[in-house]
Amino acid sequence: MKPVLIHPCYFGPVDLYAFIAQADQLAMEKQDNYQKQTYRTRQYIYGANGKLLLNVPIKHRENKTGKHQKYKDIQIENAFKWQRLHWKSLEAAYRTSPYFEFYEDEFVDIFEKKATFLMDFNLKCMQIIFDCLNLDFDFVFTESFELSTEAYEDQRALVRSKRRQQAELEDYIQVFQPKFGFISNLSILDLLFNKGPSALNYLESQKLNH
Repeated sequence: MKPVLIHPCYFGPVDLYAFIAQADQLAMEKQDNYQKQTYRTRQYIYGANGKLLLNVPIKHRENKTGKHQKYKDIQIENAFKWQRLHWKSLEAAYRTSPYFEFYEDEFVDIFEKKATFLMDFNLKCMQIIFDCLNLDFDFVFTESFELSTEAYEDQRALVRSKRRQQAELEDYIQVFQPKFGFISNLSILDLLFNKGPSALNYLESQKLNH
């Protein structure tokens, strides 16, 4: 089978990890241009008032030449303590979930230490998830950008936050489900904190829309 080609994400949604868990090989796109309003900078969690967006702030170029910036060159804006705010939101959302305390220590550094480049930060976020899922963080980077590719199973579109869900995800118990019902395809953190060690089995058993 061809390696599955994806973008590094800010943790990333559940359907992305269903593709990852069921892939024999994985490739990460490293040569693309940055695009706004994608899972490169955002994740959605289940808060006390429903679906909640957490967004990573980025620095905007002072010299606008009209050229697109490469994703790998995008820098994070650390002028305010956004990491602390994100962590407080995660605590409020998942402190009472079955497995938040089980995994909590794994996320201390990523929400305390400042990061410079968005792609590097996202790769660290994903590595933590791989470790929690007991998946090998084993992949290749692309060496050049290709709009279409025969070398990979191209799932780069999974980075778009405004798209159809690409896996038929089964319901699982969520903290605030009694208030608002099941919300599908949130951040992988929602699945991890609610299902714990069984999250990988869940991902491996979901039907994918190739």
